[in-house]
Amino acid sequence: MSIRADYHLHSHHSGDSDAPMEEMVKNGITAGLESMCFTEHVDFDFRPLGKDPSDMFELNADSYLYELLSLKKKYEDQIELLFGLEVGMQPHTARENVRFVKEHEYDFVIASVHLCGGRDPYYPEYFEGKEEETALREYLEETFRDIKVFGNFDCLGHLDYIIRYCKKMDRKYEYAKYKDIIDKILSYLIDREKALELNTAGIRKGMTEMNPCLAVLKRYHELGGELITVGSDAHRVGEVASDFDRAEELLKSCGFQYYTVYNGRIAMMKKL
Repeated sequence: MSIRADYHLHSHHSGDSDAPMEEMVKNGITAGLESMCFTEHVDFDFRPLGKDPSDMFELNADSYLYELLSLKKKYEDQIELLFGLEVGMQPHTARENVRFVKEHEYDFVIASVHLCGGRDPYYPEYFEGKEEETALREYLEETFRDIKVFGNFDCLGHLDYIIRYCKKMDRKYEYAKYKDIIDKILSYLIDREKALELNTAGIRKGMTEMNPCLAVLKRYHELGGELITVGSDAHRVGEVASDFDRAEELLKSCGFQYYTVYNGRIAMMKKL
């Protein structure tokens, strides 16, 4: 396995994880990683379906940084630990997101869409009264709107996240049906030198493909996209670097020769 960097990790500092950060670090070392970038959640005005806004994804960045620096020093001879964020995008929270990112010197910032129209596809109720094909198009259109209003990020996370929760489409979809909007997203990223993430979590969730799917990865490469990060989206200790061997094979099959890592928000290419 030549991919030695996991750039999407959540510890107990994220509202949806209880994983001890140090145990994740130890697991990363055991897995043979050379670097790990924690990307704790911040998602302002997060609204669980049918409930009032929750503060579960309002990150205490100071506490997070304090623990990370302690572990960075402790394990400096064994692994590189980096300070990252996963920022949840919504059009009306763009300004607050910009402010939050500027408050600390992060190594890497993922921008992701978890809410479409203020609602999370994680909940089955999200799909009530709408066809899944329509829901997917709405999600992709929301993604394009969001990246145009919030630009202070390095990488777009799990582009087709919503597919994880589709049932009727059997968690698959035809890229060709959404080519118009997907190509707009990919071209926008390429023009602004933003990376695309290959997120391996879909395999753990019973999908046959990662996020984004093979067809989208191939199209990104065809359009000239070169910046691609790899992340496990781990929320548990044992998920660190999961399915990275498959990720490597997938990237090579699409024509990629390198994957991307960041330090101080500067991109560097690593040979596959």
